[in-house]
Amino acid sequence: MSAPPTGIRGFVRGHALTTFFVLANGLSWLAWLPYVLSQNGLGVIGLRFPEVLGSDQVLGVLPGAYLGPVTAAFIVTATADGRAGLRHWAGRLFRWRVNWRWYAGILTAVPVITLLATLALPGALEEMRMPDAAVLIAYLPMLVGQFFTTAVAEEPGWRDFALPRLQRRYSATIGTVVLGVLWGVWHLPLYLTHWGGWPDVTWWQPIEFVAACVPISLAMTWVFNRTHESLPMVMILHASINTVFSLLWPQMFPSLTNRDGTHVVLIASTAAALILLAVTRGKLGLRTAGTAGRAEPAIPGPVTTSPREVAENHGRGPGSA
Repeated sequence: MSAPPTGIRGFVRGHALTTFFVLANGLSWLAWLPYVLSQNGLGVIGLRFPEVLGSDQVLGVLPGAYLGPVTAAFIVTATADGRAGLRHWAGRLFRWRVNWRWYAGILTAVPVITLLATLALPGALEEMRMPDAAVLIAYLPMLVGQFFTTAVAEEPGWRDFALPRLQRRYSATIGTVVLGVLWGVWHLPLYLTHWGGWPDVTWWQPIEFVAACVPISLAMTWVFNRTHESLPMVMILHASINTVFSLLWPQMFPSLTNRDGTHVVLIASTAAALILLAVTRGKLGLRTAGTAGRAEPAIPGPVTTSPREVAENHGRGPGSA
């Protein structure tokens, strides 16, 4: 038996999650610093990020997003687990072979749940409008764009790297709550920029956003576990949420503000998460029993362990708990 690694590799392997979260935040926040200090943010320096594709976030936010979670996950996996770990980590990114009902369910559920949650706001029904044909035509290109920008930049880190480890260390629910809070905190510097509506930001908006990240993460965990750790399904869910609130929702409810949008996200995600927690009894589709509290393995294996369970996961759609 070979001796356990020492030095930097030994430290990273023994503290993989801590190293990942420190790197993910540190790399992104460092890259976002010019954007935060620029005229697009606090206005401390004279730099102004130009708009690309109609938004200053392309140059202000995306570089830091790509540099953070996905880069941190790659570095930690390569250092702690080597090539075998990288192959396992990257393998989940290409698990597209999932029952078609998952695709249909995710793409349909996000706008429907968002609409129902919005109608819970006072006066929303009276203000609702049908989206223009141009918006509907642009929906799919926007979804694809969100997939290859935000989702690709974030989910290989949060859900592909961190989630399996947190589920093994704690449980599906507790591990996801921890991840949801940390995922939300990662966004906080952006509330000092146009991304977060600066300077018209109240003190409770970032708190409400972090709170909403928890139930969103619970829904993502259920999708991840029930599709045999298919990262593309989680990425489609993430991209769908962003597309609805970037394109469809403002057209349907033009009188509502970004603050109202934060309320809707929290209402919709909390309702969905509570239903999933009740139906799955807190397991969120995690099938391996008795893993909570165990030491984190160097290369985490798949959640579903038997061939029969794998086949069941691929054959069931989003209607299964």
